[in-house]
Amino acid sequence: MPDADALAFAAPEPGATPLHVVSEDALEDWLAAQDEPVAGWARRVGFTGALGQAHLIPAGDGALAVAGYGTAAKRARGRFHLAQAAAGLPGGTYALATDLPAREAAEGALGWLLAGYRFDRYKAAPAPGARLVAPEGIDAARIEALARAEALTRDLINTPASDMGPTELAEAARALAEAHGAGCTVIEGAALEEGFPLIHAVGRASPRSPRLIDLRHGESGPRVTLVGKGVCFDTGGLNIKPGSSMGLMKKDMGGSATVLGLAQAMLETGLEVRLRVLIPAVENSVSGDAFRPQDVLRSRKGLTVEVNNTDAEGRLVLADALALACEEECDLLVSMATLTGAARVAVGPDIAPFYTDDDALAGALMAAAGEVADPVWRMPFHAPYEALIEPAIADLDNAPSGGFAGSITAALFLRRFAEGAPRYAHFDIYGWQPQPAPGRPKGGAGQGARALLEAIPAVLGG
Repeated sequence: MPDADALAFAAPEPGATPLHVVSEDALEDWLAAQDEPVAGWARRVGFTGALGQAHLIPAGDGALAVAGYGTAAKRARGRFHLAQAAAGLPGGTYALATDLPAREAAEGALGWLLAGYRFDRYKAAPAPGARLVAPEGIDAARIEALARAEALTRDLINTPASDMGPTELAEAARALAEAHGAGCTVIEGAALEEGFPLIHAVGRASPRSPRLIDLRHGESGPRVTLVGKGVCFDTGGLNIKPGSSMGLMKKDMGGSATVLGLAQAMLETGLEVRLRVLIPAVENSVSGDAFRPQDVLRSRKGLTVEVNNTDAEGRLVLADALALACEEECDLLVSMATLTGAARVAVGPDIAPFYTDDDALAGALMAAAGEVADPVWRMPFHAPYEALIEPAIADLDNAPSGGFAGSITAALFLRRFAEGAPRYAHFDIYGWQPQPAPGRPKGGAGQGARALLEAIPAVLGG
């Protein structure tokens, strides 16, 4: 786990170094307001207010720090810009000396904490020594909870499959449950065959037996059920992936990692809901017992599924978990999965596409995404494509031929198993940061969780 101090704000102290956030267009005004030694030093070190610049400048008996804030147009092309100052300043305690709008201050503070994340399980990776005093006017406890939740998600995704199989994923869920007084049950191996045949079929080829993880917390408030895809490694099964496509498959449990991070944030921020988290945890392997192309499998719901590609396994395991979720009352049902490459082609790695038939939920998610710097985009449950997932010999096809609208057909497949939920949203996330960015190192990344945490009270009144 990352250094806990790096994910928390520093305590206020008289000796904290003031941090001035200076935009390019306000540079001359800022320089004019400083003592000449400070202004001269800033000019000599080449400070222009450009994004990414951070300097410590002698001032009187102490020092002040400056962080470039670019222009509004440049800031709009990214997020978490203060995270660059966290990485660029020397160790010490800093206090924001610039009045930023509340939303920008909260985003900057969160970015600063996220810049402190390091995945150090296998190699020492010291966090930056620069710590920030919580800016005035922000909800510091909430932002710290968001940072810890994101760190949990990143840790789970970054851990390779050798140390993050179905067993370890279940252990992570149990640890979360124990820390927050929640209940957690796990159904394992052959016990899944009768009630969860799709989960069992996908996971049976691996020596690491499949599991269905079921975490519950809360006795009052709206009922919220989160379902996360927990494919701890995906070879593609008998439709085996090429090596280049297998390279990132440790992240194929990113949906489960994200719902566990979201669950932790919900518990730590005191969101009053009756929370349930369902994770089908499997490894899609190759062996003599692997499920085959053109097998017809019967789901928990009773719908039959023709398997036309064993590499479209995520929707199979999610189907049984969604069917279970709908067997009891639920006000909001959410599935999160690293499900299709088609979603990446459509919106790239930075945006989490989501599907819902509920306009109020969609509007709340889009509004929340902007507030908490967690970009999402609504995609359509396009009914005319339903015919694409209906093969000749079974109720459903797990991998329609042709490749058109791959993310949409996957979402339509899942919606068949979410019938009965008054509100359902499916997120087709990437779960990975391909290139380092402020507050987001290369590696595992949560997507959509902050937007959901912000939107749920608006939609359900929790």
